[in-house]
Amino acid sequence: MVIRWQPLPPVIPTVAEELLYPESDGKPMADNSKQFRAIVTTEGNLEILFAENPNVFVIGDMFWYPVEGHPEIRQAPDVMVVFGRPKGDRGSYLQWREENIPPQVVFEILSPGNRKAEMDAKFAFYQRYGVEEYYLYDPDRGRLRGWVQTAPGKLVPIPLMDGWESPRLGIRFTLEGTELQLFYPDGEPFRTIIELNRLRKVAEARAEVALDRLDLAMEHARTAIEQARVEAQRAEAEMQRAEAEAQRAEAEAQRAEVEAQRAEIEAQRAETEAKARAEAEARIQELEAKLRQAGLV
Repeated sequence: MVIRWQPLPPVIPTVAEELLYPESDGKPMADNSKQFRAIVTTEGNLEILFAENPNVFVIGDMFWYPVEGHPEIRQAPDVMVVFGRPKGDRGSYLQWREENIPPQVVFEILSPGNRKAEMDAKFAFYQRYGVEEYYLYDPDRGRLRGWVQTAPGKLVPIPLMDGWESPRLGIRFTLEGTELQLFYPDGEPFRTIIELNRLRKVAEARAEVALDRLDLAMEHARTAIEQARVEAQRAEAEMQRAEAEAQRAEAEAQRAEVEAQRAEIEAQRAETEAKARAEAEARIQELEAKLRQAGLV
């Protein structure tokens, strides 16, 4: 069953929060096209993965403030996923306004400008503030690392990332050469916007062909229905003609029967008349004989 969710009202910070907790630091989301493509592909496909679940919030490059009153404590993961929070627009993720639920999964895509001290600080932040799964991908070196939470405030390295399946997301990680490839739970790969657009065009073309075939099939069906209707009308006319012929034959039979009865009556009358004449003739002859005997004739 497909669940259709309705967007919930956005979590809107107060004016004071907007001033105290900035939504941007003025830095670009990515330093190069390779990093940007990896971020957009990961975030976009995760949104698709959880599109039908209204209580999974997926976002990229958004400030996460875990502690109220401390705007200096913040990070902007390249991609983060929060289970248990509704979809909706936000300027930043103010954790105390989100039932104090931290992002459970975060992704960082390295760029040449990232420094070790910066990444160490991010790791410490994610470990301290409740991230359950942390994935770090370096597209230039083709290096993929990951950590999972084993206890509150404790992220431990994943020994082998190639073939790893995320406990929270259900997706699988592989490296194909230096390229990170992620797979949906059903085995389908994450795709770039260009690939998704190509698949959309292919699907549209297939849908158009299917519609053309459906139109042709419907036209054939309409033709067949019309032919069947004509045949039915012809059959009905034949039945009516046959019924008229049967009625005519029945009338002829009835007339013949009447004629036969009339002929029979005439024959009986003729027989009766002949019999009467014969009886009268016999009586006359008998009388004549008696008159002769009496010498009267």
